[in-house]
Order: sequence, then C-alpha cells, then structure tokens
Amino acid sequence: MSWSFLKARSRCRFSLSSALHHSRFFFFSSQTNRVHTSTLTKPSLIHPTAAVHPDAVIGQGVSIGPFCSVGSSAKLGNGCRLYPGSHVSGSTELGDNCTLMTGAVVGDDYPGRTVIGSNNSIGYHAVIGVKPQDLKYKQEDECFLEVGDNNDIREHTSIHRSSKSTDRTVIGNGNLIMGSCHIAHDCKIGNNNIFANNTLLAGHVEVEDNVHTAGATVVHQFCHIGSYSFLGGGSVVTQDVPTYVMVAGERAELRGLNLVGLTRCGFSSAEIRNLRTAYRNLFMRVDANAGSLEERIAEVELHEELGHVPAVRAMLQSIRNSFAENRRGICKIRHWNAS
Repeated sequence: MSWSFLKARSRCRFSLSSALHHSRFFFFSSQTNRVHTSTLTKPSLIHPTAAVHPDAVIGQGVSIGPFCSVGSSAKLGNGCRLYPGSHVSGSTELGDNCTLMTGAVVGDDYPGRTVIGSNNSIGYHAVIGVKPQDLKYKQEDECFLEVGDNNDIREHTSIHRSSKSTDRTVIGNGNLIMGSCHIAHDCKIGNNNIFANNTLLAGHVEVEDNVHTAGATVVHQFCHIGSYSFLGGGSVVTQDVPTYVMVAGERAELRGLNLVGLTRCGFSSAEIRNLRTAYRNLFMRVDANAGSLEERIAEVELHEELGHVPAVRAMLQSIRNSFAENRRGICKIRHWNAS
C-alpha cells in the first residue's frame, strides 16, 4: 500500500521513507486520500501522485489532485482545491476557498512572496506570481505580488511580481480577468474591474475601480486608467484615461463619457447630465474663446452648479493629476467632422 502525507510542523527531509517513520506527520491511505486526525474537523484529500512537501502548511478540507506539487514554503488555506497538474511554489500563500484549475502555476522559488486572498479562482494554465519580465530585475532581489479576494482569473493569464523589493504588484477584489490577459510587474489594479480577453498591461500601469476593457486592449507602461472608464476593443492606450470617459482607437482617443457603464453602476440621471455638460465644456468647445484645457478646467470648477457636483470634481481632479510631473497626460481628443 502506498501512502501520502501532510505536514504537521516538521523540518525533516522531504522523502517518503523519512515521512513514514516520523510521528509528527498525518498519514492517509492512497485508497481514500483522507487525513486521519482528530485535530481537523474536515479532512483534506490529497492524491497519492501529488508531491506535497512536508514543510508545506495545509488547511482543513483541502483537495489536491493528481500530479500537483506544493512547495516547502507554501501555505494553503481551508477549502482550497488544486485540480490535476496545478502547482504552488516558493513562498506562496493561498487564502481560504481558492481554486487552481489544471495546469495553473502560482508562485516561484525566486526571493520574495506571492499572497493570494480568499475565494479566488485561477484558470487553466494561468501563471501567477512569477518573476517579472524586466531587464532591471536582479534575481537576488525580492519581488512581491498581492491579490485580494473574490477574483476570477481565467485561463492562460499571466500576472508577474514586482521588479524591485520596494514595490508590489497589487490586484484588488472582485476583478474578472478573462483569458490570456497579462498584468506586468508593479501594476496596481483596484476593485471590480473587467478585463476582456487579451488585455495587456505593461509595467507600472495603475487601474482604478470599475474599469472595463474590451478585447485586445494594450496599455503603455506607467499609464493611469481612471475609475468607471471604458477602453474599446483593440485600443492602444499610450496616455492616461480620465475617470468616467471612453477611449478607443489604434492610438486611443477620447470618445465621450462611458454612459452605459455609469448607468449600470448606479449613477443618477442628474449626475450623468452634469458630467455630460462638464465634458462638453472641457473637450467639445468650438468657439474661438475656448481657451486652453487648464482654463476650461478652471472655468468648470468655478461654475455655480457643476463645480459643486462630486462626480464632476472627481473627473476634473483625474485630468489635473494626469498632467503632474512624471505623468503622461491624457489621451488625445477626437475631433468630429461637423459635416
């Protein structure tokens, strides 16, 4: 009869013979793959072909399928499920009720750490928390990835750790990251975003909350994407996208407000009306006395009605921030042909 084993605070060598003779391991038969111990209220199931290092920390009710591997510094929370051929390596922590589909890889053995929150799903052959693709990265440097809760990360997605020890790649909560997306080193992703298939974010990109990208969107490094914005399919975004707006194009241009997204997110008709008025005053003025963008922003800020609307002020601040030092400015304005 073959046996598998689960760590219970031991530092002995990772070998089957040592484990079989060590009293501080929990053993379970390959026929049932069930931990036999009264200290766990819900047994863990580990397939006999899985390679689980004895120093790994495994929670209650964990299921580890055939040909999986769990490294020595890994921590798996309660209720995690590893489907066949998935792998957890290096200093990696999975929160409760995370699911790794077949072929998923989380973490690597380079210095640093990958922390995944609770209730996350990581799709088939996704690669999460490996070293960055950055020539400035040095293999002796620590690098980090932090992922929040309730994210759905679909098949073939790659998310990389930071490029230096003083930074983090961060993913917030409740994001849907569809198949074959890439989130590069040092990106900061907020909450409740939707990235359609093949969305590619270069290094140091910041995405706020409730952003929606259509398929095959590419974002240049160091760009900022404001909350409630929409990026059209196939867009190449090389400058910041202000809050609430929609951009599209091979070199993305402003195409108006994200009216569908604002409505779906519960903005009132009055808020949307005020935002439309502000947008027109900022970007659609055709009179000779329109002035510079800075002058138009100041004019909207001083408007007796618009200047006191929180949503309008948030959009204005987003635009101002994009022209701060070391920022890239905002996407160009699309000029429509009146004819």
